[in-house]
Amino acid sequence: MKTKELLKISLRQNALFIPSEYIANDIKTLSGTTSVLLTNVSKLGFTFSESLLHALNNVNPKYKMEVLEVLREVLGTDKNWTPLVKEWNIPTGEDVVDHIVTLFANVFKTKNGTDLQCGHRIPDNTFPLERYNGCPFCGTPFEFGKLENIGQGSKLKVLELWTEKELQDFYISLLQSKTALDATQVDSLKIALNYLPLPKTEVAMKETLMLVIDALIENGQAENASQFFKSPTDILRYLWFKNTGLLQIIEPKTIVKRALKNHTHFYEFMDTSAQAKIGSKNDLKLKYSRKEGLMVASWLNSMDMDVETMCEIMHPKRGMWVRFIRALRLAEYSKRKGFEKLNFLLDVFYNQVYEVWQSKVNSSRLKYDADKTFALLKQRPGLFARSLFSNMLWFGAEETVAHFSEIIDKVPARLIFTLNMYAQNYFDKNMQRSVKPLGGTNKRIAPNALLNLYEDFMLNDMKAKVEDLCILAMKKRFASVSNPNKTIYIDPQLYNMPVSIGDRSDTVQDLPVALMGTRFPVEGNEVRLFMQWGKDLPAQHLDMDLSCHIAYETRSDICSFSRLTTTGCQHSGDIRSIPNKIGTAEYININIDELAKANAKFVTFTCNAYSNGSITPNLVVGWMNSKYPMKISERTGVAYDPSCVDHQVRVTQNVAKGLVFGVLDVAKREIVWLEMTFGGQVVQGLDFKGVQALLAKLNSKLNIGRLLQLKAEAQGLTIIEDENADEVYNAQWAMNAAAVTQLLID
Repeated sequence: MKTKELLKISLRQNALFIPSEYIANDIKTLSGTTSVLLTNVSKLGFTFSESLLHALNNVNPKYKMEVLEVLREVLGTDKNWTPLVKEWNIPTGEDVVDHIVTLFANVFKTKNGTDLQCGHRIPDNTFPLERYNGCPFCGTPFEFGKLENIGQGSKLKVLELWTEKELQDFYISLLQSKTALDATQVDSLKIALNYLPLPKTEVAMKETLMLVIDALIENGQAENASQFFKSPTDILRYLWFKNTGLLQIIEPKTIVKRALKNHTHFYEFMDTSAQAKIGSKNDLKLKYSRKEGLMVASWLNSMDMDVETMCEIMHPKRGMWVRFIRALRLAEYSKRKGFEKLNFLLDVFYNQVYEVWQSKVNSSRLKYDADKTFALLKQRPGLFARSLFSNMLWFGAEETVAHFSEIIDKVPARLIFTLNMYAQNYFDKNMQRSVKPLGGTNKRIAPNALLNLYEDFMLNDMKAKVEDLCILAMKKRFASVSNPNKTIYIDPQLYNMPVSIGDRSDTVQDLPVALMGTRFPVEGNEVRLFMQWGKDLPAQHLDMDLSCHIAYETRSDICSFSRLTTTGCQHSGDIRSIPNKIGTAEYININIDELAKANAKFVTFTCNAYSNGSITPNLVVGWMNSKYPMKISERTGVAYDPSCVDHQVRVTQNVAKGLVFGVLDVAKREIVWLEMTFGGQVVQGLDFKGVQALLAKLNSKLNIGRLLQLKAEAQGLTIIEDENADEVYNAQWAMNAAAVTQLLID
């Protein structure tokens, strides 16, 4: 089990982990089992580097089987990939009238027609039943096929060798990551913490720290965990993480509101939002044992921070703290001998005899007292950075930038890059920005109203001031690090890969990972979307929908369960119930030539939960692409080929009703990988302007290549065009987003 889980971590980084003790020999000639493994793996779209092939050749056949099993599990070869319609690339001709006629036939029990095992009668001359694998009326599948056409992919992904060193380096890089980990990295870190000893290294992010603390407490080392709590917020974050599984402190009302919205339905009789609201509130109730209460009381009592400061930090989440204090019985423990600090803390907190820093900032800002406002903001450089743009509009650019430049050296590098990236969009009067509120879905917000006070040339000057200041600050940081090297190689692909800052994705990438904003070129004329859900779940009504939104110059179109055939797109049929344990699938074929001829601009890939609730966990979505035509089984309609998969993601959390997982730029023939949640039960709920705002945000992001260029300029390195350089940065290195963050020098 341990090696299989560690193999999954390495596969996400385009490699396979082989423990050194497993390599028993040094045989050069390929064995029979290695040749068979190579053949089977190539059918799945992978091959091995020379070093990995040699290592695999010298391990026992049992480990080779584990490698193949992991690849098959990740690619879902044992799942059911059968759609509702056979040869679904040819339209069945069904329309709304067929559904209405069938509805009447079942309500009034007419005699003519065919009875199906789901209980529905399909009248003659409606649906062509010979074309269906299930009931065309209720979307329940009956027939299931296996993968037939595999190995059609035009490209093989080369896997590299990972030894204990690479695995340990990756483990440490996750702990040291200077940006918040995404869902894939969080999952990898949980596996590493479970199976590998904790290395001695500094943990850079609070969210990462929660996972480390949790692992220590689970292993009975609560005393060792206490050293990591530096403020009451750290304790609150951990407690909330244990209660909800969320690494960010999302207010209870936000979680309840999201559950209520996700269970709202078009049809009132199917609406379960009231029950969901009650259920969500019950789930959020706090229940702790006396042992847990004593543990938290000890953490607060031993914290190396004065009581007034602790109370001020607790103030923004006062309502949550009141609930936790009661649930943990902290008032009871504060009366014990040795808990005098906790007693004083609760007294000060409940009587509110402390000042709040943010209230002083807000007060001085409203009084237009620039000197006092900036004096306060300089005390907290991170918060000054986050409010820089709005203060530039409020107090003026010259004065604000002058004050900010005094403390910019104390600002975390990730915030400096964020300012540099988003200044272009923020100071545009006509630009709507894409934001994702804590615990919510992606939204568009209007430009700051204060922008209208300024002329365009003034706003352009503000952009330039921010960008010049940030670039100068980063060059200064790079220059402060001595570097004996003379040359550097920067892979051209890195100029298309954005630096991962602020992207907390909710989906896991089990195949080699890609950063949000990465562009995938389309080799052939066809892109095939796929969605698979319901694996390991009992048979039930569970309606997930695969859809796409097609944007033209002056209009838009959709391809979904309500419109199976449209220009350039063909849907495989709407499945609304899942079979027992094996799951089910939907597809959409996208013909790029046909869309280009019709002058389509973008195609947005989405999936939605039509059933009550959010998108079901372990649902997998992605797309396939090959230079050669991809076949569809004539017998069953199965159209999945693991060797053609470009990218796929797995939903692990209750994200939302809808998820955008890619955008096809028809003219450029490339797909942008992005993740954007939205609140729609159907694709019509998608706000395409919101997608455009997110694309603009991704386009504004600093790419890894440009970041390395800044490093080269600051440290006097010569950029050369081959990998015989002192410092080599290639696409394989960039796959580890956590390692890339080490370039963000604080």
